Amino acid sequence: MPTGLQLAILAGGLVGLGIALIVWRLTPADPDLGDALKRLSPNRTRPQGDLDRAGAGAGDTRERLGVWAMKTLPAGAWGSVPVKELAILRIPVSRFYGEKLMFAGLGLLAPPLLATCFTLMRLPVPVVIPVIASLGAAVVCFLLPDYNARDDAKKARAEFARALGAYIDLVALERNSGAGPRQAMEAAADVGDSWVFRRLGEELARTRWSGLTPWDALRNLADELGLPELQDLADIMRLSGEEGAQIYSNLRARSAGMRAAMLGAEKAKANEVGERMSIPMSLLGVIFLAILVAPALLRVIGDT
Repeated sequence: MPTGLQLAILAGGLVGLGIALIVWRLTPADPDLGDALKRLSPNRTRPQGDLDRAGAGAGDTRERLGVWAMKTLPAGAWGSVPVKELAILRIPVSRFYGEKLMFAGLGLLAPPLLATCFTLMRLPVPVVIPVIASLGAAVVCFLLPDYNARDDAKKARAEFARALGAYIDLVALERNSGAGPRQAMEAAADVGDSWVFRRLGEELARTRWSGLTPWDALRNLADELGLPELQDLADIMRLSGEEGAQIYSNLRARSAGMRAAMLGAEKAKANEVGERMSIPMSLLGVIFLAILVAPALLRVIGDT
C-alpha cells in the first residue's frame, strides 16, 4: 500500500500538471511566420498546408490531432521540425505533430500500466518510479518521430539520387535527338514509373499553368527537398533553355559523376561492413589464445 508521503507527492504532481495544462491551454499559439509567408508565396505550387487538407476532409486521427495541436499549443513546443525530410516523404506536418503527441501519450501511459500490473501481482512499486519513468518515456517517444523521419528521408534521398542519374541520361538522349528542353524533360519523366519519375513529372506538369520555367520548378523542388543533385540538373537545363547551350556532354558527365559518387559510397559501406565482420573473428582468436595460455599460467602460479 502507498504511504501518506507517496500519496501527497502524487496529489501534488497531479495538481501541478493540471495547473500547467490550464496555463498552456490559455497561452495563445504563436503562428509560424515563415510557414505563413511560404503559403502566401507565388512560387508555392503544391499544397503543403495541413489545415487545407484537414478542411477538405483528408487525413486520419493523427492529422486531426495534429491540426488541433497546431491551433492550440505554442509553436515553440515542437522544437526543430524536419521540414525537408517531411517534404520528401510527403508527410503533412499535421500528421507529424499528431504522431509525436500519440507517441508521447503512449510513453506517458506505459509505465503506470506496468506498475499497475506489478501491483496486481503483489509486487508494489513506489510511486516515484513510474512517475519518473513516464516523464522519461514521454520525452523519448516524443522525439522518436523525428528520428524516423530523418532516417526514412535519408533512404529516400539515396533512392532519388539513383533514379535521378537515369533521368539525366534520358534527358541527354532526348536533347541529343533534337527535342527542346521542356519536351526532353517531360518525355524523360514519362519513361519511368517509380515515385521519383512521378514526382518530377508532376512538377513539370505544374509549370504549364504556374508560370514557372521547368528548371526553376526543379530548383524550387531541390531547395524544398534538400537535393543538390537536382539543383545541378536545373542549372544545366537553364543554360540550355535560356542561352541555347549544347548540354549533352554536360548531362552525361553529371550522370557519370553521380554514379561514381554512389559507387564510392557503396564501396565505403562495404568496407565498413567488412571491418565489423572482422571484429568477431578477432575476438574468437583472442579467446582461443586465452584458452591455450590459461593452463600454463595456472601451473606457473601454482608452482610459485
